Amino acid sequence: MRLDTGGSKKRITIHDVAAAAGVSISTASKALNNTGRMGDETRERVKRVASEIGFRPNALARGLLSKRSFTIGLLTNDTYGRFTLPVMAGVSEALVDHGVSVFLCAIEDDPALGQVHVEAMLDKQVDGIIASGKRLDRQLPVDLSNLPVPVVYAFTEGTPDSVTFRSDDAHGATLAIEWLQSIGRRRIVHVTGPKEFFSVRERADAYKAAAEGEQVLYGVWSESWGHDAVHQLWDCATEKPDALFCGNDQIARGAVDALRERGIRVPQDVSVIGFDNWEIVAAQTRPPLTTVDMELKELGRQAGLTVLALAEGRPVEPGVRKLPCRLVVRQSCGGKTPRE
Repeated sequence: MRLDTGGSKKRITIHDVAAAAGVSISTASKALNNTGRMGDETRERVKRVASEIGFRPNALARGLLSKRSFTIGLLTNDTYGRFTLPVMAGVSEALVDHGVSVFLCAIEDDPALGQVHVEAMLDKQVDGIIASGKRLDRQLPVDLSNLPVPVVYAFTEGTPDSVTFRSDDAHGATLAIEWLQSIGRRRIVHVTGPKEFFSVRERADAYKAAAEGEQVLYGVWSESWGHDAVHQLWDCATEKPDALFCGNDQIARGAVDALRERGIRVPQDVSVIGFDNWEIVAAQTRPPLTTVDMELKELGRQAGLTVLALAEGRPVEPGVRKLPCRLVVRQSCGGKTPRE
């Protein structure tokens, strides 16, 4: 059923829903807002009719009824968007069916700018805030404690009594090492970023446990470091690696380039695995790069559903939630399909 509006773009109102469902305006409103007392059949009929005729509830009216704005703020210092954009995609995907909009505020590393954005979010009466960042072991440069709205943290350090979502770096590293071992690699070296990063230490510890190896080369998050690390490894007199597990995709691409320059075949002679599954890097590496996906979109989805639950007054246990990673197998390990 579709309400005939004579070809015009007249907005369909609650009056139209009530008329089409054969109920009063008051009953239609209560049915759509899950309030009041009525039979289940009546409530479902009103909702079905509203959907069929294309009724869209006015956000302001909904807000006045529920004392909510149906908006969530996403605050980040990841201005490049490498981590925050997939998180935001997951948040938006999770909340769109609940009629909730998300808006992003980038604060760089400026505490004053962060405070301005927080106050603006509160002025807009957001239902909650999701804080996201560019590393797990740093808080955003703005105080988000004691706010009048719930705050959930995703890919950044939260307060002790908060709900924080992060990828399980140890799990991701273990997936990489186990895959390399499953294809017969035994001399696995880990080439990674700065040791002061929590994620670097967690991945390195998992590598040591899974590979029973101790050869970790710490450096910076860049292709040039991956390139230099290969020269360090192949210029020394020790036995050469048959696999490199790299701390991110940029390091891995630099390593692949350096191996090719030396006439070392990837993956026939040396297998290479990265971390992040940054498509613009991993898919364009030659050969395409096997890498660990941190499932940031799913992380954002979980954070979105959690902040919604808190905004609706549902109980949520505080603490850190680690989400499992996923290995995406491409040609740099000789694989052809993802390992699920």
